[in-house]
Amino acid sequence: MKKASIEKRRFILSLWFPAFFILVIWLIKISEMVLDISLANYGILPGSWSGLKGILTSPLIHSDFQHLIANTGPLFVLSVGLFYFYNKIAYRVYFLIYFITGIWVWFGAREAYHIGASGIVYGLAAFIGVSGIIRKNIQLTAISLLVVFLYGGMVWGVLPIDPRISWEGHLSGMTAGIVLAFYFRNYGPPPDYHQWQDDDDDDDDENAYWKVTDFSDSDNTFKYK
Repeated sequence: MKKASIEKRRFILSLWFPAFFILVIWLIKISEMVLDISLANYGILPGSWSGLKGILTSPLIHSDFQHLIANTGPLFVLSVGLFYFYNKIAYRVYFLIYFITGIWVWFGAREAYHIGASGIVYGLAAFIGVSGIIRKNIQLTAISLLVVFLYGGMVWGVLPIDPRISWEGHLSGMTAGIVLAFYFRNYGPPPDYHQWQDDDDDDDDENAYWKVTDFSDSDNTFKYK
């Protein structure tokens, strides 16, 4: 019971930042609608000094409510997964994905305003999935695979198919997530437990976290000229 109580508290704590971030991006979109304005020019404009501000602001801005809704579910679920399973490094991973993705887009994407939180979604999905493989935790890997299965568009989102979609942002986020999964390979939940394993195995990893449940996700980003 004590362990269950600890995990419950830990899960509740893991909801705070994801819920706050989701609230912020919704308030921004609602403000745009109420004030009848567009903040698309606060996106990333690659190669432009004025577009540098977008590295900070672009994930907070979405083209319309459909775009925002498409990002909300996956972003929330993957963020909760990150903060639950990787609580010691969650903020570092989240904001490294946030800023690395933006910097890479600014340096190498097409000349247009890139907006939306999809880069973060791709980064989180890649981080959790690859980290699960590295740490031999099948349940973690299943989170990302379930996301890809439920939101098939993620597979094609890294390809230059639709000119309205910032595939560069998706690819940058995914690459950042993979790189960070290897960099933080010693952090996260322990390998999946089996009955034949010694009960003391988990104690060998000082970074070991408790066992996992299940999460899922997806995403889309649009470009604005």
